[in-house]
Amino acid sequence: MMHRWEEATLRLGSGLLAFAATMLLPAVAVARDAAPRNDLPQPYETTRDWGTLPAGMKWAAVTAVESAPGGVIYVIHRCFENSCIDRPEPPILKFDAQGRLLKAFGQGLFRFPHGATVDPQGNLWVTDLGSVFLAERGSGDNGGKIVKFDPDGKVLMTLGHDALGSTTDFLDQPNDIVVTRKGDFFVSESHSPGGKNNRVLKFSKDGKFIGQWGRKGSGPGEFSEPHSLALDSRGRLFVADRENNRIQIFSQDGKFLAQWHQFGRPSGIYIDGKDRLYVADSESSPVEGRNQDARIRRGIRIGSARTGRVDAFIEDAEAAEPRHSGAEGVGVDDQGNVYGAVVGRRMLERHVKRSKP
Repeated sequence: MMHRWEEATLRLGSGLLAFAATMLLPAVAVARDAAPRNDLPQPYETTRDWGTLPAGMKWAAVTAVESAPGGVIYVIHRCFENSCIDRPEPPILKFDAQGRLLKAFGQGLFRFPHGATVDPQGNLWVTDLGSVFLAERGSGDNGGKIVKFDPDGKVLMTLGHDALGSTTDFLDQPNDIVVTRKGDFFVSESHSPGGKNNRVLKFSKDGKFIGQWGRKGSGPGEFSEPHSLALDSRGRLFVADRENNRIQIFSQDGKFLAQWHQFGRPSGIYIDGKDRLYVADSESSPVEGRNQDARIRRGIRIGSARTGRVDAFIEDAEAAEPRHSGAEGVGVDDQGNVYGAVVGRRMLERHVKRSKP
């Protein structure tokens, strides 16, 4: 099975990446871009009771789900609440394929855990937005960061500081991370509409800055809340540009390749080993606002990362309820089961493909 870090071998030029806006213009028109559909087949059965939690605990705001070798499933949540500040519970839960809890870790390391990925060596990376949405924002101890763990939960690397910033040493609302075969990794920044950076950064495997691109806007190579990242088998970087209701696709050096609207308002994206693209739309709502289209229903749209064709739709159970949100994070295990990380309703959903008659 291939994870989000899988990519084809690519050669990058020497020196820092070039990120001038003129270099981000599309080289070819994109014929596959289209409006999202709500009438696609739904070939999955949904359960909401998967996973054995520690005694006396219940799901909180679940933000990310990642599969790992050996059938392992990592679930990232906000300490059985919607914040880990002053909470004793572990925000990272490690399950086997049957949903048995193997390990829980990460206590005291996060304030607002958000995105995650598993790298080629099976290490887990988790992003922390910091205290950006919380009362503690004014304390000066609110910066975003990224933590890398080995499969046993040992911290291998920490990137970022306990302060906000727009330089490459400071992270401002790091939403997600994805790691290449070489070990280089990309980070997307700016979560709230008022986020400063709206950029994608690239680092070497040892955490050294390589380059960046992006700014606030709606043009090619511009972002408004780049919420999730994934890599396909050709090494193309997919960015969930949520507030712009699109996925943007780039080369490894930041060249704009395409934009797709047909997967909805993307909060989470995952690409498997067959280049199947899974996109979680958590925010589309029957009530328009924040550049939302009331005609689009939220849920998980599934299609091809190669062609952009969408062929399945797991509609959110309460898609017509504007007060709730659907799955933000999406992951897929080695059996093809789809997992939805639901923040607003505080649950983990598991979607199992129906058996053919």
